[in-house]
Amino acid sequence: MKELLARPGFLGTAASLGGDLSQLMAMVFTGLFIIGWVQARKGLGNAHHWLVLGGMVTMLAFFTSYYLFRQLGVLAFEGRTGFGGSDFMYYQVFIPLLTFHITLVIVGLIMAVYMIILGFRTQRFMGGQRELRPGVLRVSRDTLMKIFGISAAVLLLLYAVVGTRLGSDFSFRRLIVYLSGVLVIGFVLTVEKGLERLWPDGERRHRILGRFTMVIYCILFLTGTGTYTLLYILYPGKIG
Repeated sequence: MKELLARPGFLGTAASLGGDLSQLMAMVFTGLFIIGWVQARKGLGNAHHWLVLGGMVTMLAFFTSYYLFRQLGVLAFEGRTGFGGSDFMYYQVFIPLLTFHITLVIVGLIMAVYMIILGFRTQRFMGGQRELRPGVLRVSRDTLMKIFGISAAVLLLLYAVVGTRLGSDFSFRRLIVYLSGVLVIGFVLTVEKGLERLWPDGERRHRILGRFTMVIYCILFLTGTGTYTLLYILYPGKIG
C-alpha cells in the first residue's frame, strides 16, 4: 500500500498518488459536511443523519489509514527530507503549519467519533423524522476512564503495528506523535465533563459542538491545502 501511495499523482503537481488522493478526499468530505450542516439548519434530520454519519465513518477509515501508511505526522519531528524550500520556509512556515494541521487532524478525528456517539445519544423519532431530544445528558467518570483506556491502548497498538508490519523503526520521535494522540484524547474526555456543566442539555450541546466541528473541518481543509501547496507546488521535494 505504501508503494502504491508513493506513485505519481493525477493533479499535475509534484505530489504522489497519496497526496493527490488525500487532497481530493479532503475537499469531498468538507463539501459533504457543509451540506450536512445546511440540512441540519433546515430541520432535515434523516438526511443530515445519514449524510454526516456516512461521511464521518468513511472519513475516519480513509484518513486513519492514510496517515498511518504515509506517516506524515512524523515529518513534524524528523528532518526536512522532501521539502525543497529554504530553511526559513521550512522551520518558520512549513513545520508550524504542518504541526497545526496534524493537531487539527487528531482533534477532527476525535470529534467525528464524539459527534457520532452524541448524535445517537440525543436523537429521537417524531413522525418518522429524526430530531434532537432536549434534556440533561451526562456520562459517568468511570465510563470516560474506560473510553480513555481503550483509546490509548488502540493508539499504542497501532504504533506497534506500524513498526512491525509496515517496516518502520521504533523511533522516539515517532512515539511522540502517537503519545500526542493519547494526550489529546485525554484532554477531550476531560473537557467533556466541563461541557456537561456548561451545556447540560444534550440538544444544545450537539448543536454547539456540531458548529465547532464544522469550523474545525473547514480550517483543516485550508491548512491541508496550504501544506499541499508548499510541499508539492511551491517547494517540491522527494517525499514518497
